[in-house]
Amino acid sequence: MSTDTVRAEANGLRREQRGWYFYDWACSVYSTSVLTVFLGPYLSSVAKAAADADGYVRPLGIPVRAGSFFAYCVSASVIVSILVMPLVGAAADRTGRKKPLLAACAYVGAAATTGLFFLSGDRYLLGGLLLIVANSSVAVSMVVYNSYLPQIAPPEDRDRVSSRGWAFGYAAGSSMLVVNLALFTAHDSFGLTESTAVRICLASAGLWWGAFTLVPLRRLRDRRTTPSAPAVHGWRQLASTVRDMRTKPLTLSFLLAYLVYNDGIQTVISQASVYGSEELGLSQSTLITAVLMVQVLAVAGALGMGRLARTYGARRTILGSLVAWTVTLAAGYFLPTGAPVWFFVLAAGIGLVLGGSQALSRSLFSHLVPPGKEAEYFSAYEMSDRGMSWLGPLLFGITYQLTGSYRDAIISLVAFFVIGFALLARVPVRQAINDAGNPVPERI
Repeated sequence: MSTDTVRAEANGLRREQRGWYFYDWACSVYSTSVLTVFLGPYLSSVAKAAADADGYVRPLGIPVRAGSFFAYCVSASVIVSILVMPLVGAAADRTGRKKPLLAACAYVGAAATTGLFFLSGDRYLLGGLLLIVANSSVAVSMVVYNSYLPQIAPPEDRDRVSSRGWAFGYAAGSSMLVVNLALFTAHDSFGLTESTAVRICLASAGLWWGAFTLVPLRRLRDRRTTPSAPAVHGWRQLASTVRDMRTKPLTLSFLLAYLVYNDGIQTVISQASVYGSEELGLSQSTLITAVLMVQVLAVAGALGMGRLARTYGARRTILGSLVAWTVTLAAGYFLPTGAPVWFFVLAAGIGLVLGGSQALSRSLFSHLVPPGKEAEYFSAYEMSDRGMSWLGPLLFGITYQLTGSYRDAIISLVAFFVIGFALLARVPVRQAINDAGNPVPERI
């Protein structure tokens, strides 16, 4: 192979990597502005407006405490994702036509997010439905997005590329939150009610998501394999993938550890604003500022932990981050009511470990995936990513429903980090990479 050919291929990969980063830039605004900041408290207030005298709403006739409705909707979105992700993952691997699938998922999610502008009054069912559609769409799109990583980055470069993608996402979240904070705090100056300002912030995330998705759709390349087959084949291929995963128990062991500890991470992300507003009595402006701090520090954290991984290995760095998560979350239980300074301290601790723990988990898992099965394996991985955890929000919602205390709900999440640490510590990642048929990096 000539030098010019090698140079051209390297330039092509760098172009794809830059385009790939921009999907994190596009969809992370949903995760930040919608799921983390605005929708939890706002949907809870809408549900409370529709609640009966005892504080319950009754979707499908089921009595649900209004304060638990948001958490239950997040869990319900997983059911939809479980039905769709295997089909999309199998189709992506089988045909190689990933861009059309990425586009479809992204624009369905962006449309549902934009539709949150119409969430007002007591329309809690509309809010729940749009949340389920948007949250499922972002999860399914991330299956396709993550499956590009082994194709656009060699093994020794994946920690850097994955970390940079997460950094792009948190930078986007920070940028939009600055605009959201300005609009929300000065809504009177714009002649807007507080509710209208929130609905504009929610809808703007959908518009941002749709607009910036055009960048990866232009730069990423499809690597086609065989013609597409009927959709039912996706379930047969999924069954084959499950059987294949059973022959790679170490990959399964890592996936189990990840699903446990990341369930805790995602639940903290999605429920932190509810905890701050309902339990600690903090204002929406305080919550936005705190989440903005998380986004800024998460950029530095993702890049910094990427550098630590080059020295100590991704596995050790992730284990260290789980210890930090445990300490930070336990401290959150004791935060005093109406004291934003301590909430900011907690937010700083979360921000420093948030981006890195997620980015390194993604890059480490990419080494454990057999070649040619990237999207299918990432469909299992994605069941606890980008707000798609299910057990954590369910436990959070049930704990609050039984005790009426968000403090009890938040402390229950410590178990996810302790158990996840114990499971990950038992995984011999070098052997797992070798068993998957991939080259083992010098430091992992």
